[in-house]
Order: sequence, then structure tokens, then C-alpha cells
Amino acid sequence: MDLFEYQARDLFAKHGVPVLPGEVVFTPEEARAAAERMGGKAVVKAQVKVGGRGKAGGVKLAFSTDEVVEKTEQILGLDIKGHIVKKVMLAGLAKPVDEYYVSFLLDRTNRTFLAMASVEGGVEIEVVAEENPDALARIPVDAIEGVTEAKAREIVEAAKFPAELHDQIVATLKTLWTVFVEEDATLVEVNPLIKSEEGKIIALDGKVSLDENADFRHPDHEALEDKDAADPLEAAAKAKGLNYVKLDGSVGIIGNGAGLVMSTLDVVAYAGENHGGVKPANFLDIGGGASAEVMANGLEIILGDADVKSVFVNVFGGITACDAVANGIVQALELLKQKGEAVTKPLVVRLDGNNAELGRQILTDANHPLVQQVDTMDGAAERAAELAAAK
Repeated sequence: MDLFEYQARDLFAKHGVPVLPGEVVFTPEEARAAAERMGGKAVVKAQVKVGGRGKAGGVKLAFSTDEVVEKTEQILGLDIKGHIVKKVMLAGLAKPVDEYYVSFLLDRTNRTFLAMASVEGGVEIEVVAEENPDALARIPVDAIEGVTEAKAREIVEAAKFPAELHDQIVATLKTLWTVFVEEDATLVEVNPLIKSEEGKIIALDGKVSLDENADFRHPDHEALEDKDAADPLEAAAKAKGLNYVKLDGSVGIIGNGAGLVMSTLDVVAYAGENHGGVKPANFLDIGGGASAEVMANGLEIILGDADVKSVFVNVFGGITACDAVANGIVQALELLKQKGEAVTKPLVVRLDGNNAELGRQILTDANHPLVQQVDTMDGAAERAAELAAAK
């Protein structure tokens, strides 16, 4: 989950990272009240999860309360790379003498954590990495050891920060690492980290991405979710505990196991090329337990997608046998019927693995008019794509 800047700032402040005062507002009236509390001067910053805000007119300086209100009115509703500004942050003013860059992130390629730092902050780090790669220090961080005093000094020295700032930046790096670990983040980035006129190090802007797999440890993270931007189907699936991602196709996908579902997406996309470019409509992994309730929840979400024209249920029986899956499908259809949710879209079912023959027999005996069985994965994908294209 990516956070807005003001949310990142609040997390920084919570853990002791040096930041400027800031408030988030949604209306010009709220901006006036906040500006008065802040002494009438502020940087008005669009809150959208995309870079390039300044170039798009989403960051403006204001030196009076009336000017704060005026700048807020100008920024609210602004379209920045397809993101409409619905709120702004009023941040305290600071005149940077120098701008730096620091971050911690999950390095998936090398299966470790990585610190990156540069004395060339204030611009997109990708530009620095491309135009002057030597100016960007990359220091691996051991997951067990973390950022100790010695590791922080290694980062500072590798990035060639000014000697007189070493102690301040070391302290800031150690605190940012605390944010990274204690909040279960996959990215903590400060750009720019500034040296103020008073010689103080301040995190002027922040970017944080949180690992949603760790949400069970952080009930307070739910309040950080941007529910307005969430896809309603994804939000409904999350509420039901389903691992669902909305895509832009017309064949609904249900499978047990992430690897199988990913493979199913591929074969459906390949089969769809023969039927006018039909594509998968979603990723939905029901996991190892395919109970009637889980299957009903999955079908309810997928059938609630107006773009879905057919559904492909692809299951390889293992710990959960195919007969249990088949019973789940039959009971799920009945549960949906009892709830008054008519099932009108065809289901193509492929069962293989543990108790596959028994599972197929259960579906045959049920004889539901919308359920079709195909023995092979490729054949089932072909049929599902064909049915979707015919709608």
C-alpha cells in the first residue's frame, strides 16, 4: 500500500524523523483555518500518489492566509497525470541550502534490503541513476543486523555527505530504518532530505510503501488505506478475505493456488487471441480451502463484474480434493440462488488431481445448465474464451 505524502510525514513524526509542521485539508475553508494555526505561511502541496507534482502546478508557496486559500483553490481538482487532487497538505516553510536523497527498500533481486543515498536530491532519483550513477550510493543492509551506527556511517560515507552533517544524517538514517522495520514497509524514501539555513537536517518530502501482508500486525494501518481510490470489487473481495485483483478482460478466473491462477491467466489470454482478443477479467486465488462459502464469495465477486461474460474455474486437487471443490461449486450456486443473485453467466470447470473423477461426477449429477466441464486446461481456456466472445 502506497501512502500519501502527509501520511508518510505523520509516520516519520511518530518515530522521531525530523519533519516540518503539516496539516491535510480538503476545502479552502479548512485551508484558511489551518493557515491561521500555522502563522499564515505554508507550502501548498497536492496529495496524489504520483511524481511530478511541482511541474504540474501541484506545489505552490503561500505567504499569507489569503494566499494559502487561493493556492488551495487552484490545486484542488487539478488533474496530475490522471490523478485528480482531492486534498492538499499545508507544510511549514523551510529554505533548503542543500538537497539530498536517502531511502531504504526491499531488494527482491538480491533477496535483501538496500540503502540508497545521494547528495544530488530534489530531482527524480531515476534521473540521477541514469545521468550520474556514481552519485548514487547503493549499500546492502543485512536483515538481521539492520542499520547500526556503523552501517549508517558506511552509507553516509559512501554517499559523500558533508562531514559536518554526518552525525545528523546518521541519526536520521537510523530513525528511518526504525520506520522501515516497525511499520513493515517495503520502501521508505526521503527526497529531498534538506539542510536548512540553520544547518538542520529535515525530511522535506516522504514516500512510504507498506507491506499489506503484515496488516495483521498493524490494525492502525487500515486507516491509511485510500478507500476512495480502491476498486469497489477489490474492496468487496478484501472484505471477504479473498485474494482478488481486477483486470480489464471478460473471462472471470477462479483457481486454487497463485501459481495455477497465473498460469490460467496466460492460457486464457493465449486462447483469447483466437476469439477477438478476449482477456482474463481478474486474478482470484481461493487458496487451499474451496468450501461452498469461499466458492460462493468468489463467484459473487466475479459475477458482480459487469465486464465478465464467462467464468473459468480451474482447480488442481491436492490437500483439498476435487470432490470437495465440486460440492463447493454446486452449493455455491445454490447459495447464490437463495440470496436472490441469479447466475446467468456460463461456468467452465476443469478439475484435475486428487479425486478428479469423483468431482466431475458430482458436477455431472448436479446437471446445472450453466456449468460445462472440460478435461484439459487448454481446452477449458479455449471454451471460456469462446463463450465470452459470443456474449
